[in-house]
Amino acid sequence: MFKSIIYKTALLALLAVSFCSCNKYLELRPQNGITSDKFWQTKEQLQSAVIGCYSALLTGSKAPAEIFFLWGELRADFIKPGPGIANDETNIINTTILPTNTIANWASIYRVINLCNNVLQFGPDVINKDNTLTQTQLNAYLSEALAIRALMYFYLVRSFGDVPLKITATATDDDLAMLSKSTAKDVLAQIVADLKQAETYGIASYGNTASDKGRITKFTINAIQADVYLWMDNYADCIAACDKIINSGKYGLVAGDGSWFGKLFVNGNSSEGIFELQFDNQVLNPYYTMFSPNAGKYRFAADPLIIDNVYTIDPIDPINNYDIRGLDVAIHAADQTIYKFIALSPNTLRTSDISYAHWMVYRYADVLLMKAEACANSNRGQDALDLINIIRTRGKALPATAQSPANNDAVGITRYVLAERGREFAFEGKRWYDLLRVAKRNNFAMLDVLITAAIESVPPLYQQSALSKLRDPNSLYFPIPQGDIQNDPNLVQNPFYK
Repeated sequence: MFKSIIYKTALLALLAVSFCSCNKYLELRPQNGITSDKFWQTKEQLQSAVIGCYSALLTGSKAPAEIFFLWGELRADFIKPGPGIANDETNIINTTILPTNTIANWASIYRVINLCNNVLQFGPDVINKDNTLTQTQLNAYLSEALAIRALMYFYLVRSFGDVPLKITATATDDDLAMLSKSTAKDVLAQIVADLKQAETYGIASYGNTASDKGRITKFTINAIQADVYLWMDNYADCIAACDKIINSGKYGLVAGDGSWFGKLFVNGNSSEGIFELQFDNQVLNPYYTMFSPNAGKYRFAADPLIIDNVYTIDPIDPINNYDIRGLDVAIHAADQTIYKFIALSPNTLRTSDISYAHWMVYRYADVLLMKAEACANSNRGQDALDLINIIRTRGKALPATAQSPANNDAVGITRYVLAERGREFAFEGKRWYDLLRVAKRNNFAMLDVLITAAIESVPPLYQQSALSKLRDPNSLYFPIPQGDIQNDPNLVQNPFYK
């Protein structure tokens, strides 16, 4: 149901509530008059505006569905350039990032934010114009917009640090304000507040699987909360948010048998999925041209050392005894293809016309490992180790990757969680954020995880420069896009790039 609704209503919503162009400040500028005069009259229009927020995650130039991969993986240690890689993408891998870099650009994220702001500002008045809209329905729509906005700002604050914070709609030219940056602390506080309100309004189910996995539910909100709290080193609240999902009984790990890859990645919307960006034959994903060797000049490949260094190989029986998350899932060893988004089976690739694997924003394995990391840093080391072992058992992890930190060794267990997250979520847009979150904790006590990643991923010619940059915390965040610096005199460039 949701997949059919999203494409039928999204175009109307995007036309009605967003007239952005690529050269407008923060992708916020609309066309005067259209929003208040001709929209926000009926519950159907409100619904289409909300669905438009989801559609904007999937479509457009450098859509968030692509940005989530680029921002989450290019600066980490699992990616190698493919023959079609763009210069700006190479520069991020090499840590030679300039304010003009088109990948370090937040336009598509702010576009989604403004769509959410429109729903939040104009949606509540629809109940006064359409008496068939109930307060419960209105609250549910507002919950979706709040949560999506919070998620977008969470990507921004992790990627740029201090960013402009705008929580009112830019619906007319008069609303287009020149903004300065808000501190990361203030942005995170807004994210937390939005998510608390969204949880109050949110619903547990829409009544069908595609909607429950493709739209924001209470449990999606809990997953975002857990991620945000873990980033903030708020371990108690992270654990509490995880437990709401675990105790709901609605989710579980897909069994690690012969059908797990098909259920989790090929078909999508499995029992493990919490929030997945829903592609299908009406709107294809961008991953075929990014990863598939059949696409000609594909842009990205996997580091060929991942199988040996991350998953390892059983020297006695490599054919029958292997980590199921590695070979022909994370990577196709013969050509280092990133496999999970472009394959139908170990021997069959998708073709361009069926490139609609979902993007996994959150799945149940993520919840278990977020809780494990929070427990490790909350004097609950044994609980953390037990959770890690649940993930390793499902993945059939090999003994060579097992670690044995003491149950009171918070640092050792945290490193173990980080390693297991690498195996579990390779190429799912989480690696850089995982490395940065762990590295920055306790005043960069574990900066070595970033140093080690750079040694693995940055080409030798740029490696010494990269290692020097990583020792400056300001270098760990993207520069403010040059176009926005020029358009807004109130914006100040991030310190490292001045």
